[in-house]
Amino acid sequence: MSTEEPTETQEIKYFVRVKNFDLDGTKSIERALLSLPGIGRRVAGLIIKQVGLNPKDTLGLLDDDSIDRLTATIDAFPNGAPAWMTNRQNDFFTGDDRHLLGLDVDLVHKQDLNRMKKIGTYRGLRHRESLKVRGQRTKSTGRKGAKVGVSVKNRGGS
Repeated sequence: MSTEEPTETQEIKYFVRVKNFDLDGTKSIERALLSLPGIGRRVAGLIIKQVGLNPKDTLGLLDDDSIDRLTATIDAFPNGAPAWMTNRQNDFFTGDDRHLLGLDVDLVHKQDLNRMKKIGTYRGLRHRESLKVRGQRTKSTGRKGAKVGVSVKNRGGS
């Protein structure tokens, strides 16, 4: 887990609040950041490198100043990162490269699906009908509802 062991003077914070999410303070900084929606391994590594922390240190043992620097770097993440690392490249409405974090990931995904359904794109129609969207075969897979196979009638006796 961590290279540091809690001493009597250090109190571990079991929950660290970042972007309206509780991160597990008993995990390493890198592992704890992975539980935040919108942050993967590469993004977590880049954020930790920008802050100047050791990725193997326990998140709950960091002092308040380090946690504040980490939170500020997460808030301003796309700064200093290449455009290919953002999770929202060439945004439909603004045309900018953005990186969504936290609850924004789910919200924008639902907005995109609703926009596709409303304008009647092929993908939108497939989403509306709950069918496969990305060109998978549907002859034998992706069935919902009744089970495929022989149905056996229940005959009153044994």
